[in-house]
Amino acid sequence: MSLSRRFGFLASTVLSSTLCAGLLGPSDAQAQQAVALDEISVTSPSPIQAPRTAPVADVSVPIGILPVATNTFSPVTVVTQDQIARDQPRTLGDALFDRPGISGTSYAPGAASRPIIRGLDNARVRIQENGIVNGGVSDLGEDHAVPVNPLVADRIEVIRGPATLRYGSGAIGGVVSADNNRVPTFIPANGVQGQVTSGFSSVDNGRLGAATVDAGGDGIAVHADGFKTANDSYAIPGGIQRNSYNESQGGAVGISAIGDRGFVGISFSHYDAVYAIPGGVAEQDRTRLTPNQDRVLSRGEYRPLDGPFEVIRYWAGYSVYRHNEVGIGDDGIEGVQAIFKNREAEGRLELQHVPVFTPFGKLTGALGFQSDRRVINTQLESFLPKTESRANAVYLFEELELRPGTRLQAAGRYEVDRLSSTAAQFPSDYVPADGQEPFQYARTRRFAPKSASIGALQELPYGFVASLTGSYVERGPTGYELFSQGPHDATATFEIGNPNLKKERARTVEASIRRAEGPFRLDATGYFTRYTGFIYRNYTGLICDDDFASCGTGTDNRQIVYQQQNATFYGAEIIGQYDLVPVGNGFAGIEAQFDFVRAQFDNGANVPRIPPYRLGGGVYLRADGWFARVNLLHAFSHDATAVYETPTPGYDDLRAELSYTKAVDPAVYGASAITLGVQGRNLLNDDIRNATSFKKDEILLPGRNVRLFLTARF
Repeated sequence: MSLSRRFGFLASTVLSSTLCAGLLGPSDAQAQQAVALDEISVTSPSPIQAPRTAPVADVSVPIGILPVATNTFSPVTVVTQDQIARDQPRTLGDALFDRPGISGTSYAPGAASRPIIRGLDNARVRIQENGIVNGGVSDLGEDHAVPVNPLVADRIEVIRGPATLRYGSGAIGGVVSADNNRVPTFIPANGVQGQVTSGFSSVDNGRLGAATVDAGGDGIAVHADGFKTANDSYAIPGGIQRNSYNESQGGAVGISAIGDRGFVGISFSHYDAVYAIPGGVAEQDRTRLTPNQDRVLSRGEYRPLDGPFEVIRYWAGYSVYRHNEVGIGDDGIEGVQAIFKNREAEGRLELQHVPVFTPFGKLTGALGFQSDRRVINTQLESFLPKTESRANAVYLFEELELRPGTRLQAAGRYEVDRLSSTAAQFPSDYVPADGQEPFQYARTRRFAPKSASIGALQELPYGFVASLTGSYVERGPTGYELFSQGPHDATATFEIGNPNLKKERARTVEASIRRAEGPFRLDATGYFTRYTGFIYRNYTGLICDDDFASCGTGTDNRQIVYQQQNATFYGAEIIGQYDLVPVGNGFAGIEAQFDFVRAQFDNGANVPRIPPYRLGGGVYLRADGWFARVNLLHAFSHDATAVYETPTPGYDDLRAELSYTKAVDPAVYGASAITLGVQGRNLLNDDIRNATSFKKDEILLPGRNVRLFLTARF
């Protein structure tokens, strides 16, 4: 029996035994010794938040504990600050790649890897930091990095389902929210607190360091953070993945005034990086990108003593982003081949009304307003003409508590979108006639997406919580889906938009069961989505050079065209932990996970770039400051391919970790706790290809890697 089949059987057994053990209930001894967890309070899914007397720091989740949010109508994946400090990801895609239901583009591993949620990415996945859109151009191309470094995040939340109505039609697939204290929301109890982390990885000679500090007193709070990372081209089984080096640096400062009734603050942040694109033509041309961004963010909260509103909150941000794509051009000379610029402003205001006591129960809710403007400007060999987009929206969330443990939610959103650019009229078969370039003309499109959702949340015996939601979501096409018309050098594609695209519509039913307390923790969700007019990039089979006249006779760029078809997506995401045996002041236990997504068009063809089925499991120990884990994640071979896609072989990612955390005297060491550890990834040195990546046939993901990490908290 092959390793993959043996592991599949083992992990299935572990997953089944974990679920059965949890359903049977813990023993009395385990129940007494189980770690007591504070409820994980996530703030991204809903504008309805429990009242607080004053802003406070987030609740900390003990190392090694699976964080499960049970108070939300939709499932939320949470990556804690401790987990980030141990994994030390350099991109959001890296931070989330192995979470159930989430993958990454991994176009430039360690540098440009955007999260993929349930097989959806780019225009359908919103990436934000502290409630405001990240302001880059990562949605325009998989080679573009997200200008958010997770090393300075306090947590990462991934929201799916109807909760995404809070953020707009661009979140139809999900929201990835990186949250930190750059706009301070609390004053540390001791006047100052912070964290410093550093690490080294063997696979790429990677070096990194990051630090955050929060301080304050007398109603004023300040924050500062900074990070720097660098690595060489990484090793793969049998060699080196050439042209895969990268480095980044940045930081932020912020200040807030904090009082008994709320806070108001502002921050400034800077991001700067350079990274290379491995594989294919990009590697041959030594292509590299140089993103940089400046960002201003303000947010505040006020809790009136009386009146119709319990809480008033706002977020406002403005960012200026630019990157150059540098490499060897057609003339054989190295230089800037394309320039991307993005200026983006977004604001959101939310008014949470006071509770209303009805004959059916307590009604709470919030009314929100959102507005944003984005201007994308490209130069040289770029595929998108200057495009301006505006969006204004109003949304409403209402929750009814029928009785303790039973809640209903309804939400709705109305949005008005306007996009202006230069459109191009291509032949219907996308084959050039007589070498003529397509006719260009100014075009403005307007859309009014409408969305609505309903949900129920029910507490069950033994600490379980079940939810059932249904949603209808509309999405207007983005600028690049409408107006693309040329070569994209770094991705080796010739992209053709369709200025006549219609709105995309999604109808989703989702069921979930979760448990966060005691020795058994579970987060399981199943979903079914029916898309009308699903927008996708279709490979035509033609190869182009740098102009349309060359399509069909060129050799450099694959021609892709944005088209629409009806499609059906369904899948499941399951992860669980069970503390089996008391050890010292902790436990030894088992864990398991499984996820899959299946996506087909109505004609029976497969939707492109869908993640493979994955199954994983392992054992862990946490006791007396020690944490150890051995875990194997198996990705099955992916053969459900779209036209012009190739099958992707499966892989086994064996991972292990050993760390020790010790509380120390701050007066002596300058820190209150120190964590030292070692972590291994792909210890079998397997050939790992990511089925969702455009580069999967050209590059491998990193080979065997051993990472050392050190974190000090004060």
